[in-house]
Amino acid sequence: MEIKEVTHLIETYGNDVYGFCFKLTRDKHQADDLYQETFLKVTELRHKIDMNHNPKGFIIAIAANIWRNQRRKFGWRHRIARIVTLQQDNNSPHLVDIETPESTAINNELYAIVDTASESLNDKLKIPLYMYYNAELSIEDIALALKIPSGTVKSRLHKARKMIKEYMEVNGYEGF
Repeated sequence: MEIKEVTHLIETYGNDVYGFCFKLTRDKHQADDLYQETFLKVTELRHKIDMNHNPKGFIIAIAANIWRNQRRKFGWRHRIARIVTLQQDNNSPHLVDIETPESTAINNELYAIVDTASESLNDKLKIPLYMYYNAELSIEDIALALKIPSGTVKSRLHKARKMIKEYMEVNGYEGF
């Protein structure tokens, strides 16, 4: 694969990969860094990418692996020397196509609660959930990208949905 083809991958899947990076990191600067590192790794591994077998899943898997490695390194460093960070506003904008201000406020509150619930999941549940709903990958593509059986992906998605539903019910939102 030539550099031109990598440029084509960036143009084709760049927005989806960036959205996935932002969902994982929940911070614009970290998402920018993860996105950049992902495509640097894609450039390194361009000879392994098969354009006929889900290149988007391959790229998303690279992003997920880089993010996991960064979190693991941070965990080790954090245990050795505790790092204190400033609290930042975690409100992420949600575009809602609803006519009334009341329904917009309710939907934004629901999005925030679902985001909080999904953020509290461990990585084994969170990454397939984000890959399925945010990157819009199929179960088979997620299984290939994470190198796990598709049944495992299904069970992790089921468990993640169940935990989010329980979180919503505990917080007073019935019917999820």
